Amino acid sequence: MTEKDILSLTAVGLGKKIKEKEVTVLEAVKAVMDQIKDMEPVLNSFVTVEEEYAFTQAEAVQKRIDAGELTGPLAGVPVAIKDNICVKDMKTTCSSNILADFVPTYTATAVDNLIKAGAIIIGKTNMDEFAMGSTTETSAFGPTKNPWNIEHVPGGSSGGSCAAVSASESYYALGSDTGGSIRQPASYCGVTGLKPTYGTISRYGLIAYGSSLDQIGPVAKDVTDCAAILEVLASHDPKDSTSVEREDYSFLDALTGEVKGLKVGIPADYLSEGLNEEVKEAVLKAAKILEEKGAVVETFDLGKVKYAIPAYYIIASAEASSNLSRFDGVKYGFRAKEYSGLHGMYKKSRSQGFGAEVKRRIMLGSFVLSSGYYDAYYIKALKTKALIKKSFDDAFAKYDVILGPTAPTTAPKLNESLSDTLKMYLGDIYTIAVNLAGLPGLSIPFGTDQKGLPVGLQLIGDCFQEKNILRAGFALEGEHGYVMPKTAQLAISGREEK
Repeated sequence: MTEKDILSLTAVGLGKKIKEKEVTVLEAVKAVMDQIKDMEPVLNSFVTVEEEYAFTQAEAVQKRIDAGELTGPLAGVPVAIKDNICVKDMKTTCSSNILADFVPTYTATAVDNLIKAGAIIIGKTNMDEFAMGSTTETSAFGPTKNPWNIEHVPGGSSGGSCAAVSASESYYALGSDTGGSIRQPASYCGVTGLKPTYGTISRYGLIAYGSSLDQIGPVAKDVTDCAAILEVLASHDPKDSTSVEREDYSFLDALTGEVKGLKVGIPADYLSEGLNEEVKEAVLKAAKILEEKGAVVETFDLGKVKYAIPAYYIIASAEASSNLSRFDGVKYGFRAKEYSGLHGMYKKSRSQGFGAEVKRRIMLGSFVLSSGYYDAYYIKALKTKALIKKSFDDAFAKYDVILGPTAPTTAPKLNESLSDTLKMYLGDIYTIAVNLAGLPGLSIPFGTDQKGLPVGLQLIGDCFQEKNILRAGFALEGEHGYVMPKTAQLAISGREEK
């Protein structure tokens, strides 16, 4: 097989070719490393690339596959890890100066599960600093560019992971989703992103932003890949007190293509003011396709979701101010060179180590948790969160799946959102409520707009009902699946011509 053929495969497709001995693990790793070398000067998807480590892993995994020890669908398939998920002895920075040289002494449970399944870790992907942002422009190591058009953002905070998969620098990647940080960049980059039900994948080893909202999830080329990856990642972990033991971990079973009788609801709020017309058309087209396949589609009122953004930013910032208090220059991470006294060291280390967006959220979080404002803001936000969860509970009493857009627009240009913080926050309007309610959400690519930028659809399910959204997503993706961006295709063609 040519390098182009190898890079065109999905993660599950590559795993199958490796088992059938049509491709070796070393060939697969070499293909992505060649692509990374060509694409990285333009995209900046990675913070760290572990080439030597990847090739060493590849040899060991190939032997275990040949010996019949590794038989899973992802054995030998290269994966990229978001840089806020710990891997032992591999630099993990959260794209922040305060952790620029931090090397963990342990591996996250999610990554450990991948390693046991025979995955090849190729490096750590760029992100918004401490996962705070929607564009991957707040990274201390420079912004990531969108492979579809390098003048545009890839979304965030998992922008590096989504750009890497989109540009075939990796077959799949891990991201983290606190308010849409997997689904929104997946939408912007034309890939599939899944945020599972809160507690399904262990958060042990994930550097926390908002502990009650954070969830690790997969980014891949299609729904089949996401289902296969979720089967590997999902597990009960005693090291994570929020980890849930589930009865069923067989997600690939849902991919039948059959949606007859599936009840699909479209919130009227999601199709109102602020939604780009081309994105709206994509949602309505998807609804029509599902109807033609036998699903029952209705529009309904979701109620309290309009309060999701203020509630989210109060809760997430409050949790962030608490979680990030550990980065003070004492035990690990950056320490200011010149300071006077202990408090001076704290102030200077944090002032110099954190970027503007992180400082903004720490200050907001500290404010809403302070005496006199705790009841007025934080407690009220928690009550609003409970009301939003009830709105979804009422909706799922009638519907199996909620269909809507992932983001109100396609990818904005670089520097557009960062100069207008409120505009950046509003980019998460359709994804945030899912995290507040702890629900699973899936973003799938569904065509492009007139500018040639990908449009994403979002499918939301009830708690622990990932199978419903995977089922609907699988039925829809035949119409508009993953397409490799021209920038990535040109890089491969250029190497083949040489």
